[in-house]
Amino acid sequence: MSQPAHILVVDDDTETRELLAQYLSQNGYSVDAAVDGRAMDAHIAARAPSLIVLDVMLPGEDGFEICRRLRRDSEVPIIMLTASADDADRIIGLEFGADDYLGKPFNPRELLARIKAVLRRAGAGNRRTAADAVPRRLRFGPWELDTGTRVLTHTSGLRLEIGGSDYALLMVLLRHPLQVISRDRLYELTRNRESTPFDRGLDVQVCRLRQRLEDDPAAPQLIKTVRGRGYLLATAVEALP
Repeated sequence: MSQPAHILVVDDDTETRELLAQYLSQNGYSVDAAVDGRAMDAHIAARAPSLIVLDVMLPGEDGFEICRRLRRDSEVPIIMLTASADDADRIIGLEFGADDYLGKPFNPRELLARIKAVLRRAGAGNRRTAADAVPRRLRFGPWELDTGTRVLTHTSGLRLEIGGSDYALLMVLLRHPLQVISRDRLYELTRNRESTPFDRGLDVQVCRLRQRLEDDPAAPQLIKTVRGRGYLLATAVEALP
């Protein structure tokens, strides 16, 4: 029997920590809770989490800084919680590498749905049929992707690790090369839910992926915007032996 996914909740509000620990445990997850970044580091050192639920407003090091620090050497999925109604805070979290965000106050059932979706994208508990199988190595433009290790290699020799929501977005594009995919369809395929008005999360992800893949992100040649229609991977994809 497989072990349950391990969720680490980082929030300085006692009521929120206790509520989430109880609710997520009742829904089959192993849960630890931390009050700040230092306590989070101690938990991670003892046991690596499958996903981190990270509050923005924390004493000392805030959630944005923690997220950016974690992304320097880790692809652990991160869902950020923010009490701010300002979309800028949510966009900043995505730019720093968060996989999803949720505003406070929130319904625990919605957070549970977000956790399940992010873990599916990260590969936790993901079962694929033979028809869904992805070749181990894919070449597109100047890049080669090893889908087993999730490492990208450029013709120049540059190597990049890619994971979480960035990997999910890239894989959707690689499955539909030279096809325009609408923003709504991309949102559905990568986040397992519909987009909402003024939601800029997908655009931030595309921008972040361009920063990693394009020679000139300001004039992208691989991931193109088709005005009024969506996004296009403007190169063929070749499966390598």
